Amino acid sequence: MKIHEYQAKEILRQYGIPIPSGEVAGTPNRAKEIASSLKGRVVVKAQIHAGGRGKGGGVRVVASPDEAYEAAKAILGMTLITHQTGPEGRIVRNVLVEEALEIKQELYLSLVMDRSRTKECLVYMASEAGGMDIEEVASKSPEKIIKAAVHPTTGFSPFHARKLFFGLGLDKSLSSQFTNIVKGLYQAFIEKDASLIEINPLVITQGGELLALDAKINFDDDGLYRHPELKALRDINEEDPLEVEAINTGVNYIKLDGNIGCMVNGAGLAMTTMDLIKLAGGEPANFLDIGGGATAERVEKAFRILTSDPKVKVILVNIFGGILRCDRVATGIIEAASKIEKKLPMVVRLQGTNVDEGRRLLRESSVTFEVAEELYEAASKAVALSK
Repeated sequence: MKIHEYQAKEILRQYGIPIPSGEVAGTPNRAKEIASSLKGRVVVKAQIHAGGRGKGGGVRVVASPDEAYEAAKAILGMTLITHQTGPEGRIVRNVLVEEALEIKQELYLSLVMDRSRTKECLVYMASEAGGMDIEEVASKSPEKIIKAAVHPTTGFSPFHARKLFFGLGLDKSLSSQFTNIVKGLYQAFIEKDASLIEINPLVITQGGELLALDAKINFDDDGLYRHPELKALRDINEEDPLEVEAINTGVNYIKLDGNIGCMVNGAGLAMTTMDLIKLAGGEPANFLDIGGGATAERVEKAFRILTSDPKVKVILVNIFGGILRCDRVATGIIEAASKIEKKLPMVVRLQGTNVDEGRRLLRESSVTFEVAEELYEAASKAVALSK
């Protein structure tokens, strides 16, 4: 789960990480009131779940409350397009109005899970190239990225802060501030079940203060049951409507860019199915795992999600019947196909518990489909139909 910048900053503040003074506004009048209270130059920043807002016209520095009003009026309601939103963009519903700082230097600091290491662990990343996309820095100047791995059994140590501090070449006067920020980052990550915390940029002001000028936090969905306060921060307006519907239905769904809709039971089988579609020359339109205990009703709802995606040209159903019986899947497919107006070519591969009964139900129904026995055969037929 992602949250907005202003929400991320509030969480960081709770862990002793300094942030600029400011508040969120949903109207131009409220933006003007906040700017008046801050007394000085302010920044009006669009709040969407995407980076590159400044380049898209979603960040403006203004000198007065009246200018803050005009900036908010221009930004609120706009469809902001950045390199992370795609061409469809995102509608801006709120702006963050905060004090404009006199910046001496911009740094990058983040904490993320690194699964590429032998022992999976959290890794700090820091760079003197703050304000830039870290992917660009890694590509063009990898030597500018300093890393410090945190062993899961020992957790944070002042050593991690020292390694980053000296790697960045910071002045000794900033040592205490920097250590507190690095420590707070770890505490927030662990206690909030985060999957990523990024401060970009972490700025050094002309007055010698370190502040998180921008912040991004992603949370592990599987840990949200422990954090009702975080669930309340979710903004479904920033999420794909089909993914929201899938969450409410109880299936695991992620929208992709292809045109072959996949309905599979089990995450591993779903990943394998997508790989074989790619191997056969096609592009999967989604990851969709209906789970082992899915009912016919859930299968029907998953089918509706697939057919609601305008990019989908063919549906590939790949079910290994274990807990989820093949006849139950067949019943769900038949019910869904009879109720949904949009008819799409379909390839069905059923194996496992009650497979003969499932195939019989499909054969005797009015549903038109291609049958496949083997997994690669199913992927190849789906790719052929999509073209």
